[in-house]
Amino acid sequence: MHNSDLEFKQKVLDTKSASFCGAKWYNATIWLGSGMSTSCHHPPAHLVDIEEAKRNPKAIHNTPQKKLDRKQMQAGERPPGCEYCWKIEDIKRDNISDRVYKSKIYTIKDLDDAFNGDGEADTDLRTLEISFDRTCQFACSYCNPAFSSTWVKDIKSNGSYSGLVSDGRNHFTHAHDSAQLYKYGETNPYAEAFFKWWESDLHKTLDELRITGGEPLMSGYTWKLIDWFKANKGKSKTRLAINTNLGDEEKVSQLIEAFRDTDVELDLYTSLEAWGERAAYIRDGMDWTTWYGTFVRLISGIKGSDRVGRVKWKHPVRKLHVMATINALCVVEGLPDFLQHMNYLKSEYGRDTLSFTLNILRFPSFQSPLVLPKELRQKSVDAIRRAKDSCPEFDEMERNHIDRLIDYLDVVDKPHSETFDMPRLHNDFKQFFTQYDTRRGKNLVETFPELADWYNGL
Repeated sequence: MHNSDLEFKQKVLDTKSASFCGAKWYNATIWLGSGMSTSCHHPPAHLVDIEEAKRNPKAIHNTPQKKLDRKQMQAGERPPGCEYCWKIEDIKRDNISDRVYKSKIYTIKDLDDAFNGDGEADTDLRTLEISFDRTCQFACSYCNPAFSSTWVKDIKSNGSYSGLVSDGRNHFTHAHDSAQLYKYGETNPYAEAFFKWWESDLHKTLDELRITGGEPLMSGYTWKLIDWFKANKGKSKTRLAINTNLGDEEKVSQLIEAFRDTDVELDLYTSLEAWGERAAYIRDGMDWTTWYGTFVRLISGIKGSDRVGRVKWKHPVRKLHVMATINALCVVEGLPDFLQHMNYLKSEYGRDTLSFTLNILRFPSFQSPLVLPKELRQKSVDAIRRAKDSCPEFDEMERNHIDRLIDYLDVVDKPHSETFDMPRLHNDFKQFFTQYDTRRGKNLVETFPELADWYNGL
């Protein structure tokens, strides 16, 4: 057992190589709607060869790109696709990148086997995040049509977002039809490959399966897998985690009922990085009252979390996780408010019932927190630091996430990427949110008055 995340990095990972990460072997994020795969949610995704996947379902994870990355890590070289972690580590100050968190969940033997093994061999997944399709009733500001069918409707109804000059990935110019290769009702061979692997042996080797989207509770494939768990009680020891925007209270209730009488360990992940109307602005489609009511109902029903004798909604959910995407809109006041509420909920219902992560947005670049001027970034750093100091319920990982964000924002004179052409990014920020407000019936200045002077001056 290692006493700290830094000690684990120094004594387990760095003794193998300065770039080793267990996720490259044992973890995957796979989008079956588009046939894309990556080792976690940070590196760019790449296309799986469908003919190879039909022959060998394990190919939806063990791709030539990942095998090349594994060899680089064994040699101590940095795969360029993993730049998110390299940027965090290169800030110095002993910052803990996600390769630590994504490695320490595996056993020392697993990590030794990966590092010493054949980089060309197919490995069995231990943890998997999978998306069946992009169906979603939300259209968050930092999302795009590749991951949301509601974003697709925006583009098809209102046309491309115009005047954007920094969006090299063309997030907002078209409907991203390649993200949904097969129409609803058609057979998806990538999904078929997953279920073939799942039913043969993946359900035996996988420690955790995490379903993301879109909104997973709107996908028929999600319910097909849930039906498998119900029909095969005790056959798999896989923990199940589901990312849900909590936007449909009825479907959340259906999920709870489906697992009430099973032995499945169920974790729920949801997304939030601000509070109240600020959150609803960023996460378009959210009804704040519904979201918060469902969230509190869930957390108050986790066993042992109710301290004051209220009637609990008993359910099989083991823990709630909140994923915050740190963007320019939230950092100045929204995120400090979010942190204070996380601390309150942990103190009220038990710190082990809830966790959060702070994930720094990189794309689209014009929504990065680094587009803010020095004075606003400094204001956010001061507010986030005060929030951290006044929140005793946070664990080591949560505090590390706050510290690395502070360091990321605190490099005030030199952005972390040479691609940060501020005039272009500022143009796109103004162009995008002007159109976003019109299309979505919102008002940035009224919702984020702390940004008004800067925004109006762009």
